[in-house]
Amino acid sequence: MSYKSLKFLILWIPTIVVGLWEYVRHVFLLPYVSMELGNFLAPALVFLFTLTLLRGLFGRLEQTQEALQRERVSKASFQQREQLARELHDGISQSLFLLSVKLDKLERMELGDDARDTTVQIRQTVKHVYEDVRHSIANLQSPAVVVDDSWLTAIHGAVNDLLQNSGIRAKLDWQLQEGVLSNKQLVELQSIIREALMNVRKYAQATEVRVISRQQGDEDFVCEIKDNGIGAEPSQIDAKDRYGIRMMRDRAEQMGWLFDIKSVVGEGTTVRIQSGGEGK
Repeated sequence: MSYKSLKFLILWIPTIVVGLWEYVRHVFLLPYVSMELGNFLAPALVFLFTLTLLRGLFGRLEQTQEALQRERVSKASFQQREQLARELHDGISQSLFLLSVKLDKLERMELGDDARDTTVQIRQTVKHVYEDVRHSIANLQSPAVVVDDSWLTAIHGAVNDLLQNSGIRAKLDWQLQEGVLSNKQLVELQSIIREALMNVRKYAQATEVRVISRQQGDEDFVCEIKDNGIGAEPSQIDAKDRYGIRMMRDRAEQMGWLFDIKSVVGEGTTVRIQSGGEGK
């Protein structure tokens, strides 16, 4: 039922009920029901319909309003993501491409060994940054999570998209029920999961990754992304150039979540996001 139909029914049902009651009272019940009793029963009938039929309609109206609000928020978020993706493509992406062209020209010139080595290092850095920008553009252009869609389906899509053709097996153990998190929380959590999976694909040299979630209480949750890759030293995880980790941590902190990374060299890495709880 549409929003306008619900408002129409809520506005007109009390009037129709009173009108029908007055008609029935005067045509059929006037010899049996006194004026005082009839005047008492009229508001009683309206109140009875309010508790039964109108209460359900108000609930439907609130659900419709919430759905419309979520749709507006999702649309605004998607428009912002599209705008940011265009700015990345038109700005940073094109600048990196031009820089790569200039490096090609530089490599064709006669350079010393040190200059040539430096040029190779710069090219590798440009390549990594360009790949990061491309992944960021792809993530921004992908549909954001919508509460009305299946959250589990959205997570499956994120896992499959990022690990496609990588040779990494993905296992999903998702026990977080839909409706536990708000639309904004779902978007932020999916963004963190995407970034964690991207890091697994780029750096972990893993053959398997598991995405695990479970609910704690009515509103709290724990989510873990575990891989069986080469792991990393703490100094590598905390390095200044690990922008993906910093982004995940910032997203989690903005939502008031706990964020932790545990990595053991030769055994893999675990990214943990937790809302509420007693700690990491």
